[in-house]
Parts: sequence; C-alpha cells; structure tokens
Amino acid sequence: MTDRRIRVLLLYGGRSAEHDVSRVSAVAAAKALDPTRYEVVPVGITRDGRWLVGGSAQRAIEAGPEALPVAFEVGGDEVAPARIGEPSPSGPTTGFGDVDVVLPLIHGPYGEDGTVQGMLELAGVPYVGSGVVGSAVGMDKIMMKRAFVACGLPIARHVELRDSRRGPELVARIERELGYPCFVKPANMGSSVGVSKAHDRGGLEAAIELALAYDEWALAEEAVDGREIEVGVLGDDPAEASEPGEVVPGDEFYSYADKYERDAAELRAPAPLTDEQRAQVRALAVRAFDACRCEAMARVDFFLEERGREGGAGRGFLVNEVNTIPGFTPISMFPRLWALSGVPYPNLLDRLVALAFERHARRARRAGRQRPELEG
Repeated sequence: MTDRRIRVLLLYGGRSAEHDVSRVSAVAAAKALDPTRYEVVPVGITRDGRWLVGGSAQRAIEAGPEALPVAFEVGGDEVAPARIGEPSPSGPTTGFGDVDVVLPLIHGPYGEDGTVQGMLELAGVPYVGSGVVGSAVGMDKIMMKRAFVACGLPIARHVELRDSRRGPELVARIERELGYPCFVKPANMGSSVGVSKAHDRGGLEAAIELALAYDEWALAEEAVDGREIEVGVLGDDPAEASEPGEVVPGDEFYSYADKYERDAAELRAPAPLTDEQRAQVRALAVRAFDACRCEAMARVDFFLEERGREGGAGRGFLVNEVNTIPGFTPISMFPRLWALSGVPYPNLLDRLVALAFERHARRARRAGRQRPELEG
C-alpha cells in the first residue's frame, strides 16, 4: 500500500427487501470514513440487480459531510460487477478502476448471503466482513440453527419449513411442538422483514404464507418471553465481544416498522445485566460467531429468559441469530455497542478495513498452491 488514500468501494442498495436500510447505512459509513485516509467510491445496486457508480451519491461525498443525505440514491453510470478491481481506461462503464477494498453494506439476500463475497473472492479484491461460508450460514436461519445445535449452544425450540412441504400436517406439527404464540420468519431475510407472530391457527397459516413469499425455506420458532440482548463481535482469531445492549420493543415484537419507521423501540446501551450475565453473554456471542465461521464482524442476538412458562427459573441466554452485516445506521446497535466499548465509529471502520487486508493476505498465500510433487 502506498501513501495515497485507500480507495474504498462502498456497496449499498441491493435486490433484497432491505434495500432502503442499506442506503441509510451507506451514508453513515461514508460520513465516518476519514477523507484524509480514504477515497470513497459509492456503488449502488438497483432492486433489479444493476450496478451504478457515481451519481448524486458521489457528488454528495465530494461536497463534504454536511452535504450527505439521510440515504444515498442509487444512480449513476452502469458498471460491470465482474470487473471489480480492474483499471478502466475507457471510462466508468467498463470497470471500477483501482479499488483497494470493498465495504459491502448490503443487508439480506444477494449481498449478505455469500453471493457478493464469492464474486469478490473470484475478483481477488479484499472486502470487509465474513467470507463466503460465514456469510451464507449467517444469512440462512435454518443452517445457522443447525450450526448452533452442532456446537452445543442454547437455542429456542423451532421447526423448519419448506414451501413444497406446507399443509395441514405441518401446521399441526408446529402447534404440537411449539404452541401459541409462535413466530414464523423467512430463512434468508433480515430486519424482521416477513416475520409474523401467530396467536392461533389462522394467524399461523397467514404467517407461513407471508414468510414463504420471501423465501422457499422458513422457520417457525417458539415465542420466548424474555429480554432481547445484543452483542457486537469484532476481529478474527480471537474475536472480541463488545459490551451487551438491550432492545425494548415498542411494538409487540421488534418489527421492521419498530426498527425503521416508528422509532418507538428503546435501545439500552449498556444493557442492565449483572457482571456474571455480561461475561456469560459475551462468551456465548464469540462461540456463536465461531460456530457459523464468521469473520471480522457480526452482531449476535439473544433472548434472556429469566422465568419459565410455569413460573420457575428460565433457561437463561438463548442464542437467536448472528448478523454478519449488521446495521450501520446512526441508531444501529452494532456501532453503538463498540463506541461504548471504546471503539468509536471511525476507528471501527479502520479496524474492519485492516481486517479485510489481513484476511486477503492470508488467503493469497494459499491460493493456487499445488501439491509439492507437482510444483515446478
């Protein structure tokens, strides 16, 4: 790396239902990246999958932090994603130029699920966040639960669903194994998109219909009467856990509207926990991070069940899920928890970029390596 600024391709938008959340996250990151160290190249992905560079987002970045909007628009010249990292001597429509690192802030499918990460691996470009395996497992709630079970982590009771297997038998099984109320959620989605709480059979059938409209696979899960605790994880081998925070939903559960529209949820940072609980949940967060083969960053979400359904002692912390590209909006818990833990937002981005270069160097040392007897 020379003394010139690091050229960061800031990737946002995307094809998932979390497109608009990503546009807000991207502005927060652009504002926090030190302009004396980084040159930010905004690339937005449209809802139909086209990649656009420049446009109003580029102009706002060049005008300075005060010119940045709440959310970047997706606009500009169309570019070929397969040519990331290649020089583009004949203009911006042929490539991205000399990109040093990619910061993908695309939430949900086609961005957080290993698809973009696989493309960046093929292109040989460093990128922030988990690799292909961690991204895929962390996105798919069913595979994630299987990983948690395999590693002995405490989780809530759940039932896997597939579109081709829906019917009265499946509904009866959910009622028998989970009871009411219960939640139904798409396997590959975030920000509570497509999530419903069912209180009876009619609600359950509607919840299944909604979840399977977003994904071929879905998950039904018991409703845990507990507190919602979140922990940020940062780094690689070993990873570090932040101070825990707590979400107190303003809605019946922490829904999409509660997160991004009504601003009714209360985010407590730090969470009011005992020292023993803090240590326990932070250790569980790192174990969940490792179980899914995550790298660099994730937010790990828990339920804290303090009382059981029959009034006895609860099960304690239950791992709910990992989020490999957590929200980076001004209200998001991940950057808030790390600021509380002594890593303010600009330094957090510095750490993530450094981790991207470190992992890329490790992988490059092994890429294309032949068996000793075949090496010339």
